Amino acid sequence: MRVRFKEEIDNDVLRQLLPGYVSDAIKQHNISPLGEPDLHLDNVETTKLNGTEPVSVHVHVDVMPEVPMPDHTGLEVVRRVRPVTDEELEHLIDERRRENSSFVPVEDRKSQNGDTLIVDLEGKFVNKPEEDPIKAQDLQITLGDDKIEKSFTENLVGLEADDEKEFTVTYAEDFTSPGLAGQTVAYRAKVKSLGKVEIPAANDDWAKSLEEEFSSMSDLRAKLRSDLELAAKSNADARLRDELIGKLLAKHKFEVPKALLDIQARNLLNGLVQDMRGRGMNVENIKNDTLRAIYEQMLVQAENDVRGAMLLEKIAEVEKIEVTGDEIASEIEKMAQYYDVTPEEVRTSLSKQGSENSISDRLRSRKAVERLVDKAFISEGEWIDESAKIPEASPNPEPEHEIAVTSDNKS
Repeated sequence: MRVRFKEEIDNDVLRQLLPGYVSDAIKQHNISPLGEPDLHLDNVETTKLNGTEPVSVHVHVDVMPEVPMPDHTGLEVVRRVRPVTDEELEHLIDERRRENSSFVPVEDRKSQNGDTLIVDLEGKFVNKPEEDPIKAQDLQITLGDDKIEKSFTENLVGLEADDEKEFTVTYAEDFTSPGLAGQTVAYRAKVKSLGKVEIPAANDDWAKSLEEEFSSMSDLRAKLRSDLELAAKSNADARLRDELIGKLLAKHKFEVPKALLDIQARNLLNGLVQDMRGRGMNVENIKNDTLRAIYEQMLVQAENDVRGAMLLEKIAEVEKIEVTGDEIASEIEKMAQYYDVTPEEVRTSLSKQGSENSISDRLRSRKAVERLVDKAFISEGEWIDESAKIPEASPNPEPEHEIAVTSDNKS
């Protein structure tokens, strides 16, 4: 028994005996480890754990590196504010009009192009019968709309209220919704009502009817343009802060502890998975190899995040930045309003998560960024539309089981 399970017994003995010695050695050397120590026996093959000879052990721990004194003053950046266009303003007005549209039922005739149907829809995957069906209640489908998948218009024209229609849609291999690409779905649609969507005219009467009580369309346009311009300036300031942090990172290269990299990369990966789940994607079907590949990609962002946080903490230390209790209370109040809970509930949640200091740390980091901005050389420049040069891919994946009544027209 001793021979067969010698290694397991030795490891168990080490786990019981060494922690106290390791802890004493760490304190003696004034080390602040970031994670659990990694223990290695010297001469593992010949070491005897019978009390007849001393045991020699190497202990490896990750520690915080010495962050260099940051050169954070005088960084040069250009603030570029995107101008608000008339087209953007009119698009926003059109969205407001659609939000105020009304559904007017149509009777005594069958559905035709231009009509809007209210349907209950269920779709079953023909090639994957084990998959959960697609279901939607009170789904609005405007027949003939460019945004509506052509197959739905073709199959739902000529129906009346209470009619049911079964039809099959085969999606292209390159369809934009990953969960539907290359799939054949058998749909059953029940028409609950048929009608027209009436959009109010963009006139003074409509402007006055809105909650904001605009005095006229001119007043509405002026205030919406002001809101858009304010948002554009806010976005410009956010880009400026990101650029400053990027320049700070470029000037200060130092090794980041692997333990912190792993924690941040896992946080980023978990955030991505939660976002995908919130968009309806079946994350349980993602293969481990895929998750590992995503994790490896996250390490690059994690390295920047951790190094940036360490530099900002050093700036806060150098600049003697402090966070007051009133500032923490104000931040908690804002969080409570956002999540529609009480401040005490926010505090309780933070306490349960062991994150009592997270608010203070976040505010301290935020102040450090603002100090970075205060000490930078900032000039104003004309807007450069980078997206016009290089089309940007959408950062957010489509839901895996989206109800694809929208068109996949790529022209």
